[in-house]
Amino acid sequence: MLLIPAIDLKEGKCVRLRQGRMDDDTVFSDDPVAVAGKWVAAGAKRLHLVDLDGAFAGKPRNADVIHAIVEAYPDVPVQIGGGIRDEDTIQAYLNAGVEYVIIGTKAVNTPYFIRDVALEYPRHIIVGLDAKDGKVAIDGWSKLSRHDVIDLAQHFEEDGVEAIIYTDISRDGMMMGVNVEATARLARAIRIPVIASGGITNIDDIKALGAVAGDGIMGAITGRAIYEGTLDFAEAARLADTF
Repeated sequence: MLLIPAIDLKEGKCVRLRQGRMDDDTVFSDDPVAVAGKWVAAGAKRLHLVDLDGAFAGKPRNADVIHAIVEAYPDVPVQIGGGIRDEDTIQAYLNAGVEYVIIGTKAVNTPYFIRDVALEYPRHIIVGLDAKDGKVAIDGWSKLSRHDVIDLAQHFEEDGVEAIIYTDISRDGMMMGVNVEATARLARAIRIPVIASGGITNIDDIKALGAVAGDGIMGAITGRAIYEGTLDFAEAARLADTF
């Protein structure tokens, strides 16, 4: 199981939000490239970048920083989400060396778009499903849709996406523990890999996810815990590797 450090970008800085609220952010660094280097040195085998401004604007806002990180650590695959709503943006990121693009709101609002881009860019498209009480949220988590997360995941699996990132937004950034049960339930319902996100607080969460990794959970994204020090990334990454 991969442990993937999150680098959330807002106005060129590395921040963390609580439950996706742009007005409830904590700035951890003015140098996201250096932050990426810290996690790579600690053993990160993939980086998770989020253009928070892009997610709300509907188009990239931190592309320069993202390109700089990819250029600085070319041997570490990068997955990027936030504001990816058209093929030009996907192509630009892939051309810059990004390995995976994560599509969220566009996937829910325009499902045929995923079918088209999964065919056009095989093995590069990940869908991010952010949910609360089993229903998918869109537009930077500002709205809850009527869509069931498992139903949508099965639909995108048929479209040929590479993986699903599942975030329980009631727990994201809240240091409340990961929603293992809901994540495992989703993983069992589909054949493509699931990446868990939201709520990882300490090493016990890594152990709990590892216990169900065989259900189809190939990785977990961690953010606030590694920035605030409740989770030692290097130790947790070594443990995750054993699952």
